[in-house]
Parts: sequence; structure tokens; C-alpha cells
Amino acid sequence: MSAYTGKIALVTGGASGIGRALCARLASEGARVVVSDIDGDAAQAFAAELAAAGLTAEGATLDVTDAEAFRDWVQGAAKAHGRIDFLFNNAGIALVGEAHHQTLSDWEPVVRVNLHGVMHGVLAAYPLMVAQGHGHLVNISSVSGLIPAPHFAIYSATKHAVAGLSAALQIEASALGVRVSAVCPGFIETPIMENLQITDFDREKTNAQIKPLAATADSCARAILRGVRRNRPVIVVTGHAKGMVFLQRHAPWLLRLLLRRSVKRMRAHCTSDASPT
Repeated sequence: MSAYTGKIALVTGGASGIGRALCARLASEGARVVVSDIDGDAAQAFAAELAAAGLTAEGATLDVTDAEAFRDWVQGAAKAHGRIDFLFNNAGIALVGEAHHQTLSDWEPVVRVNLHGVMHGVLAAYPLMVAQGHGHLVNISSVSGLIPAPHFAIYSATKHAVAGLSAALQIEASALGVRVSAVCPGFIETPIMENLQITDFDREKTNAQIKPLAATADSCARAILRGVRRNRPVIVVTGHAKGMVFLQRHAPWLLRLLLRRSVKRMRAHCTSDASPT
């Protein structure tokens, strides 16, 4: 029997990418999955697809930047199912480019979704989990939340914040019966890559550099659930990401050298006349 059999698992951003793979994997291991996404029709359709396969799932529309809606969704799920065992704070967006070419209007949506969205999830589910005496918060950060990430500056800032929040909360929550994990994937093949907001680089050439390093969403989901099952406080996914974290810890000078070379390669694809040389 799987550790997820019979468990109630809530997933944000569950209609695509890592979230979709997590929902499919959780449902296949016997969990009752509540799939949420800002695209409610896609969430409902995917939940129906899982149900048609004999699995247990339901869909919901959720904008994670709406704190009240997030709270209502979590409380509604807890009331309907009697408890919540897992909340996967997965919804996220990314932005790539030179920070000096970006504006506040570029940065604000990334902060609202990646950081405020996780905050809203924690504030909605954590008190409930404390009251019931168990639960597991799984916050999707990134390897960019553990190392420097040039050209992903604001994305990296939000992911560092998620990793820091998770690390502090993990210690605070442990005596209360609640577990907390920060997931830090490297590049994963998801719609985020295809729909990546790029401010000043050639999209095709940028994706050509990223894609060879990307793992599948399903392999990422399997690694995440394995780490959650083992109650790992930090779950780093992909060999490339693990290598960068190793360098950050043991040879940060070498990592920075490699990243500076990466910046130089990326700037060769810059579409702005104001790009540095």
C-alpha cells in the first residue's frame, strides 16, 4: 500500500506541468486529489480524465493570488473530506531577461503568484493542519532558490523566499505534528518553458540552451513524492540542479565562474540594442 493511499491531497496549478504530473501520480497511488488551477475548465477536465480512469479526483478554479479564495478552497476541501493531508503549493510563473531592462509591472505578477500564492496557501492550510495534529505542506521553490540565478533575478528572489519560509516553518511546525518540505527542481519540461515570459532574449535560442538540461514532469513528480514520503526538508530534483547545489556549497567560486560564462552566452542572444557586451 502506498503512503498516499486514502490521503487528501490539494494541488495548486494542477492542470499542467509539474502540478498535473503530481496529481496523476498521487491519484495513481490511491490519494483523493483536489486539482486546482486558475484555468478552472482545464482543472475540471483533467479531474474528469482521472476519474474516468477509475481514480479519485475533483477540479476547482483557484487564483492563488486571492487570499480569501484560497482560504475558502482549503476550508471547503477540509469540510468536504474531514481533513487535509497534503497541500502542494505548486502554482508559479517565470520571467527571464536582464533585470535592468525589466520594470515593476514585469516583476509584480511573479511576486504575487510565486511568493504571495505560497503565503496564502500556508496561511490557509497550516492552522488547519496544526488543529488536526498532522499534515504536510509541500512548497515548490526551485534550484534558483538555493543558488544565484542570473537572468532569473525576480524569479530567483521569490524562490529564495519560498525556500527560506519553508526552512523556518519546518522547524517551527515539527513539534506540532506538521511536516514541511521545499521542492527545488532544476529545469523541467513544462508549459512554463514554452510560455516563458522573456523580456529581451531570443526565445528559440534561449529554449535551445535550456531544453537539454530539462527532465520530464513525470520524473520530477516521482522524485517529489519520494522525497515527501521520506519527509525530506529540501528536495532537489534533477542531476544538473544537484550539481549546482553541490558547487554552491563546496566551490562557490567555480559556480560563479560557470554562471558568468552562462550570462555571456545568453547575452549573445539579447534582442535589445541596450544589451551589455
